[in-house]
Amino acid sequence: MLELRHFKTLIALAETGNLSKAARRVHLSQPAVSHQIRAIEHHHGVELFERKSDPLRLTAAGQLLVELAYDISRRVQEGERDLARIAQGHAGQLRIAVECHSCFDWLMPSMDAFREHWPQVELDLVSGFHADPVGLLKQNRADLVIVSHAAKRADTAFHPLFSYEVLAMVSRHHPLNRKPYLTARDFAKETLVTYPIPDERIDLLREVLIPAKVNPARRTTELTAAILQLVASGRGVACLPGWTVQPFLDRNYVAWKRIGKSGLRSRLYAATTQSAARLAYMQEFLRIMREISFATLKQIEPLEK
Repeated sequence: MLELRHFKTLIALAETGNLSKAARRVHLSQPAVSHQIRAIEHHHGVELFERKSDPLRLTAAGQLLVELAYDISRRVQEGERDLARIAQGHAGQLRIAVECHSCFDWLMPSMDAFREHWPQVELDLVSGFHADPVGLLKQNRADLVIVSHAAKRADTAFHPLFSYEVLAMVSRHHPLNRKPYLTARDFAKETLVTYPIPDERIDLLREVLIPAKVNPARRTTELTAAILQLVASGRGVACLPGWTVQPFLDRNYVAWKRIGKSGLRSRLYAATTQSAARLAYMQEFLRIMREISFATLKQIEPLEK
């Protein structure tokens, strides 16, 4: 009765605590996930989750099956990795480029975990800001690029990682800190501090300010810490992914505001060439990135393909 798809669903439910979020992660509809759970419960004569709990809470039987699911998932991954090593050999290279320096700290745990299983794959980071980061793949200067948009390009595969909210950063003493959320008009007389990247790659400008014909004064810097220092000292405002600045928010270093009443959301993808996407070690790195992201980052959501 129990199949690998059931174990993947159980893990998703245990980690998200929510039927709809779990369904998005395993690329099924919510009714399909509910049907899987009911079928398992009916077959074994047990309940896996406490009904009407939010987030979902495991019963003793559910906890047992989730632990089994993790164990089997780990064993399957190890088996697939070993088979891939036999088929492809051990060596290779994985040069990673990111759109912003904020991603470097986030990538380190994934790179460390990957290195334990693929020690002969050469890992490297492609530093600096690039006007066309995906173009690095075609130029053979990178093997994987972390980007926030998946525009179709020849011989390029985009792998969804997660979605997240972009937050406005203001000084704790800034008058805007008294507002429940910010609109395009609130940025008109401010200095906007950003990374030195094109406007079309900045969510706030592309989705909010440019359509509203708002063009604030600008200042750029390459380091996230430098951006936040300028914000904290009242010399500008910024908009950054919430997950990248959570340590600063936890320390109350700056204040944050939603952009628009419903918030401004963005997405994160890994881009590779079509041929690189078929490499076993590339697939393993993508899996590790997703796994560590959902285990360690706050307020991110699964991103459907």
